[in-house]
Amino acid sequence: MFVDQVKVFVKGGDGGNGLVAYRREKYVPMGGPAGGDGGNGGDVIFEVDEGLNTLMDFRYQHHFKAKRGENGMNQKQHGKNSPPLVVSVPPGTTVKDIETGRVLADLTEHKQQAVIAKGGRGGRGNARFATARNPAPEIAENGEPGEELDVQVELKLLADVGLVGFPSVGKSTFLSTVTAAKPKIADYHFTTLAPNLGVVESQDHRSFVMADLPGLIEGAHEGVGLGHQFLRHVERTRLLLHVIDMSGLEGRDPYEDFLTINNELSSYDERLTRRPQIIVANKMDLPEAEKHLEAFKEKAGGDITIYPISTATRTGIDELLYAVADKLDELPKQDTEEIEEVEERVIYKYEKEEAPFKVTRADDGAYVLYGEKIESVFRKTDFSRDQSINRFARQMRGMGVDEELRKRGAKDGDTVRLLDYEFEFVD
Repeated sequence: MFVDQVKVFVKGGDGGNGLVAYRREKYVPMGGPAGGDGGNGGDVIFEVDEGLNTLMDFRYQHHFKAKRGENGMNQKQHGKNSPPLVVSVPPGTTVKDIETGRVLADLTEHKQQAVIAKGGRGGRGNARFATARNPAPEIAENGEPGEELDVQVELKLLADVGLVGFPSVGKSTFLSTVTAAKPKIADYHFTTLAPNLGVVESQDHRSFVMADLPGLIEGAHEGVGLGHQFLRHVERTRLLLHVIDMSGLEGRDPYEDFLTINNELSSYDERLTRRPQIIVANKMDLPEAEKHLEAFKEKAGGDITIYPISTATRTGIDELLYAVADKLDELPKQDTEEIEEVEERVIYKYEKEEAPFKVTRADDGAYVLYGEKIESVFRKTDFSRDQSINRFARQMRGMGVDEELRKRGAKDGDTVRLLDYEFEFVD
């Protein structure tokens, strides 16, 4: 089965917790703090494997979680960092954050990698908090949680040449004639339910990859037929072969077919109108084909180049492949305009730093604190130790939480909520 679009959940590994420990060795009086730092959690990395051509593996696994880092150990030993979780994807894979729509990665080359979810940093052990004022601290940090997000993984086939046209115009037969590919072929519409790839070699030993895409019909860009599902694969092809049934056996006008398909391409993405296109007049061995070809040339204009072929008798195929190879030699290997722009947030020095916290009121009257920085500090705090709790209180005071709550009218005994934790405000 061909799978080209899936939604998956990815999560970086949590960081390991720091340790509170002390040296307790003979002949080492007052040995001091010796708790080590926790290890970093593993990243989730997508890596291109050119041996894959579908997202089939994602059909059976929708969750990818990297391992957490090891906790810190005694004698200031650092917990082991977790290795990254490497997920193999086919070339042409685009990864988007479902919540924001941001493009996280566009992977096109073999072994190319992208970090999709970062692992959390390990927490610091109590050896890191020793000072002259507090030489034996009972403070250690919990590890940061790893990033987690839902992503949409899309595959856009990377082929040099894409075959487009109405159903049953002979695209699959043409592909099977010029390559070793064995697509399903029958005399009814939508025989091709999934894209087929094949490697073509011309008589002068120039080779390229050709993709047979499911037939397009009028309204394909709006989801009619199979067009909307597979039009995305046309985006990555360098050259289009527009295959037209010149026999007219199905009662359609070949020139109208030509206009309809081009309209569907432009309606899906205006850039496709600028894609080089070679017109292929197929089924020229049938009786009415020559007459329809002359009428087509009259309507299209005399300067248009059309390659008449017959896949049944193999006439005209070699000349067409030479023309395709010549055209590909002129085109760049990859059209950078078609590569998805991966958005990267760059923080400049003059940008105003985001507030460390925000305050709102809940329906029950409690004051609710939220914000990336204060939540991060909260998650790293070990609330099983008094010194850690006191340090957290000092950190909140330093951020201005106490002052802001007073401005909002908070009084002694009022409930303050942060994530799942509740505490009383003391003025």
